[in-house]
This record gives sequence, structure tokens and C-alpha cells, in this order.
Amino acid sequence: MPELPEVETSRRGIEPHLVGATIQFVEVRNGRLRWPVSDEIYRLSDVPVLSVQRRAKYLLLELPTGWIIIHLGMSGSLRVLPQDVPPEKHDHVDVILSNGKCLRYTDPRRFGAWLWATELEGHPVLAHLGPEPLTEDFNAEYLYQKSRSKKIAVKPWLMDNKLVVGVGNIYASESLFAAGIHPDRVAHSLSPDEAKRLTQSIKAVLAHSIEQGGTTLRDFLQTDGKPGYFAQELQVYGRAGELCRQCGTAIKSGKHGQRTTFWCPRCQH
Repeated sequence: MPELPEVETSRRGIEPHLVGATIQFVEVRNGRLRWPVSDEIYRLSDVPVLSVQRRAKYLLLELPTGWIIIHLGMSGSLRVLPQDVPPEKHDHVDVILSNGKCLRYTDPRRFGAWLWATELEGHPVLAHLGPEPLTEDFNAEYLYQKSRSKKIAVKPWLMDNKLVVGVGNIYASESLFAAGIHPDRVAHSLSPDEAKRLTQSIKAVLAHSIEQGGTTLRDFLQTDGKPGYFAQELQVYGRAGELCRQCGTAIKSGKHGQRTTFWCPRCQH
């Protein structure tokens, strides 16, 4: 599933092609996504794109009359292509632009979304999201105070979008390793110093991944068709049985709910 760095990579990739261009029309070949494509999107015609923003894992296309809210789901991707490139089986939405290009949405599993909002504040998919991890609103004091009453393991707690957005399965495992914190630890056992280390690790891991272009996932391609490169640098995720690059101990894995967690039994306490 594309996580926050993948979505931010997509945002940065499509932004130069969309901002300042005019949407001539939108061609929806299959509107049966996670939720039906909003009717307003079908009717868009001759409207300029003012900005391309991101909130959590939602991409936000700002238009004069409202916003297109895009979620990539589990297998979705966006590419900017010449308009004459023929669509393939899983190419469900084309945004036809005045500059001769189209923004093409591909989604084999159709768990993504294309929604319309007149204004973002209060929209159901955005209303209950926590702070962005790379902003000052997400800090050590915030994380420590939020942990005080939590009896859940720290790994799935970090993945709750109401706490902080964008710390998905890969980046939760990597951040906990960087902070030296075992993923099975109960959240309220974090000390102020550990909360500080964890906050710093989350910011550093996500920022580095964005810089590298996201994590290589089977279904994710950057807008130029090349995969991200951060996967080559993962410390624990996907490395069960391999040796820890810091101490040489075998990496272990286990389950938190339906998600696999990876950690070093020696480096993380």
C-alpha cells in the first residue's frame, strides 16, 4: 500500500504538470472505486488547477470551485502522460489537461477514491486526522501526553491516523528501530526521553524516505515510471532472519493484528 512518502512523491511528481494548466474534461472509465467517483468530477470542464496539496495519504487538487480528493488505496498510482497514450485495463480515470497531457489514475484493485469537496474543513475523510508528522504540531510533548492512558502496543498505536498521519506499517517498524524501542512495548510505558527519540526518528525516517522517492512497493511507480529506492536502505522491515546491520543479531518478525512487524531483539528494548 502506498504510504505517506509515496503519496508525497506522487504529489511532487504531478504538481509541475498540473498547476497552471486547465482541466478540459475528466474521462471516467470505471467509477466503481472504494466509493463511487463523485458526480461533480464527471462534470468538470475548463477549470484551472490552482494547487496540488497533500493531507495524510490524500492528494488534494485545488480548483476555483472546490477540491478533488484522491486516495491511491492499496494499488493505485498516478502518471502524467501524453493524451494519445491508449488506456489499459486498469486505467480508470483520465484528467485531460490543456497542455496536451493527461493525469492517469491506475488502480487494479479499485480500493482508491476520487471524491469532491466544496471545502475541505469537516469533510468526512479528513475530519478526524491527527497532525502531520513533519510539522511542529507533532512533537515529543504531544506524543508523550497522548501515550499516558494507552495500553496498546506502541507499534499499532503509531499507525492510528487519529494520533499522527502517515506512519504506516513500514515506517512504524523503521522508526521504532531507529529509536531503539521494541514494538511490543505498551504505549504508556514510554518515558519522556523515549517519546523524544521516537518523535525524532519518525520525522527523520519519513523525511529521508521522501527525499529518496518513497519505498519500493510492487504496485507503486513514480510518475516517471521508475520505482522508489528507499527499500534498499530499510533496516528491519522485510528482513526477518537477516542480520541486523548494527549488531549482527537476526531480525525477528511477528504480527500486530493483521500487519507484520519487524525488529531487532538486541537493539530494541
